[in-house]
Amino acid sequence: MQEISVSIETPSGSPIIVGSGQPLLLIGGPCALESEDLARKVAATMQEICGRLGISYVFKASFDKANRTSLSSYRGPGLEEGLATLAKIRRELQVPVISDVHATSQVKAAAEVLDIIQIPAFLCRQTDLLTAAARTGKVVNVKKGQFVSPWDMKNVVDKIRGCGGKNLMLVERGASFGYNNLVVDMRSLPIMRSFGCPVIFDGTHSVQLPGGSGGVSGGQREFIEPLAKAAAAVGVDGLFMEIHPDPDKALCDGPNSIPLDDIEKLLKKIIRIHSITD
Repeated sequence: MQEISVSIETPSGSPIIVGSGQPLLLIGGPCALESEDLARKVAATMQEICGRLGISYVFKASFDKANRTSLSSYRGPGLEEGLATLAKIRRELQVPVISDVHATSQVKAAAEVLDIIQIPAFLCRQTDLLTAAARTGKVVNVKKGQFVSPWDMKNVVDKIRGCGGKNLMLVERGASFGYNNLVVDMRSLPIMRSFGCPVIFDGTHSVQLPGGSGGVSGGQREFIEPLAKAAAAVGVDGLFMEIHPDPDKALCDGPNSIPLDDIEKLLKKIIRIHSITD
């Protein structure tokens, strides 16, 4: 793989370098912010685990999930309260944080707190949102849309770079062919990396069954491990994982979240594979 790297600013002042020859990056946490205590528990536990395993860590949780299946689905605490919680986690634990923005009106406030601004998969073609995120100077993490081919993500990269965005990562999370299912084409990992961006594999959203349980999405948690291991074998710069202390009680994306107690065992397997392929 070609030499690629991105530098992520951190609360401690020591940047995280993601890319060729660098430790694996884990972006992990609950799908949506549920409570400050739960967020702190996950962030602190994952920070300790990743530190012990020698990999980089960024805490993730959405302040607003604007693309839920139904009107009654839990979306999160909202922009103001959610960013306040993320800022507190960042400050107290000295851990970098990421969350997604769904509208250009959210970008300025988000950039004041977040170390990485994430563009949701459904919005990866929204030019105004991409360019607004790029102009903040923050690292931009773009999830490939379920409806977009990997080679079409070159247009996304060009939009961001055309507005001065230099630090950019792309995320594979599966392609939708309808019928409440997602399929991962591992070819997309080297294809997207050929654009000069670190590539992240979303091992938990890739096993989601969108709308598969009627008014909510389902998931096939048992396939998280084989897909994540396969992505590590193909070659990735990082992993994205929905992590929750009790996924069956999670307010968002529980069926495709990995239990907090199980994550270290899985990471050890993935790190061994990554060390061979890097």
